[in-house]
Amino acid sequence: MATEKIGIYRRWLEPVPGVKGKPIPKSAWSAQRRHSWEVRWFGTTGKRYSKNFKTRKLAERFSRKLQEEVNKGKHDRPEKVLLKDFIEEHQTVMAGQVAYATLSDQMRALKLFENFIGSEAEVTGIKPRHAEAFISCRLALGLTVATVNKDIRTLRRIFNLAIDPRGYLHEGQNPFRKIKQRKKSEHAIRYVEITEYQAMLNATDSLWWKALFSIAYGSGLRRNVTVQAFSGLRQK
Repeated sequence: MATEKIGIYRRWLEPVPGVKGKPIPKSAWSAQRRHSWEVRWFGTTGKRYSKNFKTRKLAERFSRKLQEEVNKGKHDRPEKVLLKDFIEEHQTVMAGQVAYATLSDQMRALKLFENFIGSEAEVTGIKPRHAEAFISCRLALGLTVATVNKDIRTLRRIFNLAIDPRGYLHEGQNPFRKIKQRKKSEHAIRYVEITEYQAMLNATDSLWWKALFSIAYGSGLRRNVTVQAFSGLRQK
């Protein structure tokens, strides 16, 4: 468990000033010796962390926020892990936990993202701007919006696992968390003109084809439904 107390200390930025060759008293250091403020705390493994601030006010503000995280059990910095190692771990850990097809699709999305951002990228260093750039690149390749949206959903789910249970990211640090799915563009429906319909009827002497065209044109059934129904009748 991390230490409950988080300390705030001065960090001296220069040697002790002197007067006539003698160092000034320690009581005068804060007024005459340049310094910053440092917040120090320990993680669960005993490793000490620190962060510097220009003013005590900023240090105290950070300390209060950090103390809240300590109370919630989020006191440690996320462990540093490279994207390539995270991907390898994901494949190993998820095998047997999800369907083979699901894991294959997750690995596909991860590999695409790895090729884009680089395998040596640290998971903690991946930001929403990187995720947004990746999605823009995917769209630029001419992929369908449905495919790109699937990539967004898949990678968002995977990076949620980097938060919990793996602990590589803090809550809210999923780079795909706020990446919105793209809207599908609606294509105008093309209707067969009456002249086109008549041309199809005149193009064949088969009553079967004429009946197929007439039912398809007049009923509004989907193309595959109409063809399947008539194919069944033809076989009989």
